[in-house]
Amino acid sequence: MLKITDLYDLSHSLAGEWMKQFTYPWEALEGISDLILRLGAGLDPAEYEHPKPDVWVARSAKVFPSAWLGGPCIIGPETEVRHCAFIRGGALVGSGCVVGNSTELKNVILFDKVQVPHYNYVGDSILGYLAHMGAGSITSNVKSDKLPVFVRDGAEKMATGRKKVGALIGDAAEIGCNAVLNPGTVIGRHAIVYPTTCARGTLPERHIMKADGSVAARD
Repeated sequence: MLKITDLYDLSHSLAGEWMKQFTYPWEALEGISDLILRLGAGLDPAEYEHPKPDVWVARSAKVFPSAWLGGPCIIGPETEVRHCAFIRGGALVGSGCVVGNSTELKNVILFDKVQVPHYNYVGDSILGYLAHMGAGSITSNVKSDKLPVFVRDGAEKMATGRKKVGALIGDAAEIGCNAVLNPGTVIGRHAIVYPTTCARGTLPERHIMKADGSVAARD
């Protein structure tokens, strides 16, 4: 379940066609900024404002005055970027998303209708359609020893070749409040991570990870 096709409905992102060239989602992390620049250059000015270099914002989006948008980034239609959000750059944010107060984004793809609404850090990560991160939950994207990140699925261990990999979160997954997703964590579609959990490894589709680390199938 580590493949892009296992985790994401690619029809729900401007990055969808581009991601089809890759097998695993962490392979897409390297080119997000370049992708945004290419996509941005082709966006319809009738639908997107271009308020500063390398930044495109859909005219139907709502960006609060205290939010900071760093390029390259694209903010999709009907998305809200709320007070004190910090878009550091390399952020492709889909339609109908919520980027909440004091949330920070860096080198990410948020598919349509993703919610990161309160005090979240999302870095070097991809969040699928309808994924939601509860208040205070974060992606940790660098190991303590600063060595390259591996992705683990049971006994399987796959090298990403990257020092920075956050979380790969599948469609409609739910991350509970104040959870930490350690570098290279993969969360399957419709899976749930309970509040305050320190998650690592791979959580299968439609399973629950509890704060004590135990995993159970959803009803």
